[in-house]
Parts: sequence; structure tokens; C-alpha cells
Amino acid sequence: MSKAADLRLRNSLSSQELSWFLPDECGDVSLQCFENPPVLSSPAGAGHVEELAGLKTYITGSPDSNLAVLLLADAFGFEAPKLRKFADRVASAGFLVVVPDFFYGDAVDPEKRHELDRDAWLKSHSPDKGSEDAVRVIMALKSKGVSAVGAAGFCWGGMTLAKLAGLDDLQAAVILHPGEIPKDDIRAIKIPTAILGAEHDHIFPAAELKKFEELLAAKSEVECYVKIFPGVAHGWSIRFKDEDEFALQSAEEAQQETLDWLVKHVKSQGKQ
Repeated sequence: MSKAADLRLRNSLSSQELSWFLPDECGDVSLQCFENPPVLSSPAGAGHVEELAGLKTYITGSPDSNLAVLLLADAFGFEAPKLRKFADRVASAGFLVVVPDFFYGDAVDPEKRHELDRDAWLKSHSPDKGSEDAVRVIMALKSKGVSAVGAAGFCWGGMTLAKLAGLDDLQAAVILHPGEIPKDDIRAIKIPTAILGAEHDHIFPAAELKKFEELLAAKSEVECYVKIFPGVAHGWSIRFKDEDEFALQSAEEAQQETLDWLVKHVKSQGKQ
């Protein structure tokens, strides 16, 4: 987003809306969460929606696969068409892919942003609560015969996945353009984890992610890495503009790296 466009959008928002983009530890205001938001659509995707572990869930891929991938959406939720398209892509690699509605029908609707209370929403949908729900989903998958589960999380989903990566329930994780993650969550990571960030991210700056790279480098017992994608902003991997060739190529690269990581670390641990 250009400075001029950023300023125009800031001026169109109320003070409550601006609070969505005011990080706790810096004075810069970012409007990147509302830049190019998805048009939510329940029928989107080649899969179907059913209940899993008490959550409405988009499911795609072979139900007979014993390898699964859990996708954790950003604040716009599990109906985002580009997220579901990516789920279908992951499924084509031989995974059963599940995208639960961790927000219980209360995903952020960009059309109703004037009604949004950021603090109340985050209190109702904390990463701690999300990780608890995710563990139930993983256990439900394993009860159906799944032997290995990987996960990818976007923004809110990345914050939640950072907590899950410190548990023994997953085989691999990919965190993309996350919201704020405590350093203790990074120190606790015990599974192969990739963090893909944006060069121009006001929500979690590249400089902060590089500090995570140093923490992960000390984990010789587990394969991890951090990559900063040049020239892109927060949310680029699933909220890119189709007409922007550079954005499209950057999203494709991030999605392929995510898939490659999951194939490498999940398929190697699953029962074939």
C-alpha cells in the first residue's frame, strides 16, 4: 500500500477501527489487515463443510488419507475463497485438509468493520482458545486413523500455531505473516517450523522476525527457518490481488514453500 493510499484509508476509519492496527509496543498504525480483504463465500472451494470436533470445518482431499494438514485462518475466517483454494491445492498433494471455523461464525466481516470492537473480539477468540480447539481437531483426525498432521497458520492462525508448535500433537508447522507472537512461544517450539514473513509488515515487522531467526537457530535438535519475502506486505500469501503479477508470484512462492515443507516433514513421519 502506498503512503497516500494508507493515509486515505486511515482517514476513513474511526478511532475504534484504527485500534485494530496499533501494535502494543510501537507507535506505527498499520491498516494492512483491511487491505484487499476477501469476499467471504460459503460455497467456495472443491471440498465440503461438515462438523469436526464440534467445529464447522471445510474439508477437502481424500477421506482415506492418513496424512492431514490443518489450516488456521486469519481473522477473516474459513470461508475466504483464496484460503480454500490453497486448501484444495494442499489436498492435491495427497493430504486430507481441514480448515475449521475457530471463530464460531464470528469471523471479522470487512463489510461491518464500523461495528468491530477489536479488544472484545480478541478476548473471545484468543490464540490460547484457538490452540485448545485445534488440539481437539487434531485428536479427532487421529481418532479417524490419521497418523501424521502438519499445519499452516496465517496472521491470527500463525499466532495460534506458534503455541501448537510447542506441543507434541503436530509433525510440522508453517507460520505465515503472523500477528504478535511472544518470544517464549518461539523458544518452546519442538517441531520443524518455518516462519514466512513480509518485508513491509507493520503488524509484525521483518526486524522482529529476524530476532526469531536467532532464537530458532539455537534449536539444533529441530529444523526451523525464517524467510522474509521482499516487496510484499502483511497478508500477501492469501490476500493478494490477482491483477498484480508481482504479488501473485510472491504468493505462489510462499504457498509452494509451505506445501514443500509439509510434504517433507509430514509425509516422512506418516504411516504409508
